[in-house]
Amino acid sequence: MKKTLLIALVLVCTAFSTQAQQRYAIIDTKYILERIPEYRDADKKLQQVGEQWQKEIDDKQTQLDKMYKNYEAEQFMLTEELRKKREDELFVREKEIRDLQKKRFGYEGDLFKERQRLIKPVQDRVYNAVQKMALARSYDFVLDKSEGITVIFADPKLDKSDDILKELGIK
Repeated sequence: MKKTLLIALVLVCTAFSTQAQQRYAIIDTKYILERIPEYRDADKKLQQVGEQWQKEIDDKQTQLDKMYKNYEAEQFMLTEELRKKREDELFVREKEIRDLQKKRFGYEGDLFKERQRLIKPVQDRVYNAVQKMALARSYDFVLDKSEGITVIFADPKLDKSDDILKELGIK
């Protein structure tokens, strides 16, 4: 019995001493990215492009709505053949708008590709700076508190976001 208790005590002490040796830091990538001029410029450009594409879709939708109202007003005066032709035209226009929306804003659409082109290089720079700092300072973990991972409490002295900005040469 004493032997089992002694082994359990040694295991618990070993676990605590191993845990105490782990070093970690907490960063906020959103905070870091918002302070990088290239990121802010790229984000602004993405917003402008997105707004432009959305306006294009909205304009097409307005035209379709107008066509639909005209059709509703005239459908009783149209022959069966003309009515079918107009309905087909409305259907085609509606499909074009959905396809354009998907092309611009869908999964791996134009906006996604533009984001990859403009923002990914900045994100890669931040990641490399984090990796360099973590290796230089012997951190076992670097946690990101900006999105996804919830940190309920973080000692402010562990937040190394400003150090990453310094590493990137940004004040």
